[in-house]
Amino acid sequence: MTSTTAEEQLQRPPAEVRYAEELAALRAEDGDHRPPGWELSLRAARRFIVGDEAAGIARKFVGDPALVERALVTLATNRGLLLVGEPGTAKSLLSELIAAAVSGTSRLTVQGGAATTEDQIKYSWNYALLVSEGPSTRSLVPAPMLRGMAEGRLVRFEEITRCPLEVQDSLLSLLSERVVAIPELDGPEGMVFAQQGFNVIATANTRDRGVNEMSAALKRRFNFETVFPIPDLDAELALVEAESAHLLRRSGVAAAPDRDLLEVLVTVFRELRSGEGGDRPSSVLSTAEAVSVAHAVGLRGWYLRGEAGDAADLVASLAGTAAKDSPEDLARLRRYLEQRVPRRRGPHWQAVHDARHLLAG
Repeated sequence: MTSTTAEEQLQRPPAEVRYAEELAALRAEDGDHRPPGWELSLRAARRFIVGDEAAGIARKFVGDPALVERALVTLATNRGLLLVGEPGTAKSLLSELIAAAVSGTSRLTVQGGAATTEDQIKYSWNYALLVSEGPSTRSLVPAPMLRGMAEGRLVRFEEITRCPLEVQDSLLSLLSERVVAIPELDGPEGMVFAQQGFNVIATANTRDRGVNEMSAALKRRFNFETVFPIPDLDAELALVEAESAHLLRRSGVAAAPDRDLLEVLVTVFRELRSGEGGDRPSSVLSTAEAVSVAHAVGLRGWYLRGEAGDAADLVASLAGTAAKDSPEDLARLRRYLEQRVPRRRGPHWQAVHDARHLLAG
């Protein structure tokens, strides 16, 4: 099996695999000064993330380049970086891209949640070896944070505020003293010191704020950066078109998405989340959700009828997106289609209005 075939078998390759050629090219020509432990300079890492058309580097994060610059500068210091914002604003994507550019890997990741334990952050033990041999480096099972410190790499901590407070606070000594103590091991092996290049980039969505509020001590270890929704319609439409086309190709769909229908989708999402229709759904109508709906539309059209997908597919797919958090959201979407859509001109808008009955139930 070739490497290309192996990559195609992955539903979602990590950034360092998907953009391996770009990263290799940037490393080969990068003559700027690099922070200790980094694989790219700040300017090269910025080019990788925000793109460089002249050099053939694709734009991967549609957002404020100044935000990317501040994030990179923060990570070059001894302070952690916390990306906050609404769900679906590409916080996780940005952290993945930064980790791939800085450390060459984005796989040292802790996924936060109610069931996350300190063992999943620092280290655990192979209990068969622990019983037979006692504590040793052989029986030690390093978790992402310990590996990141020992190897001098960035560690991603996704949805940190979903973790219990005592689990969050296990990061305090890591971010201040830059050392992990392993009391079970004697001598120098009982202390793992952070190598150059280690730091933490965490994410938290603002809708979870207050669920497990971070302690003041932990907040002081991070610089906060807010990732906002894409302000420009054309930029958001281009992103949804590119990402949905990529997903459809990987799903075996030969038909490209209909750009006019995607414009309807993106416009509907933007107006609903801004409350222009009078009712703002409680569901998260983010750019990521728009990509998911566009993917579903293409799949329905191709595998059911052998075409790209139409307005009826769009309305049917919107129903599953709108009714996640509250039954009232489906009624809000129906009112939007009945009251706002008729004011729009164009065959796709009319077709969406005509298919509104698919929201019944």
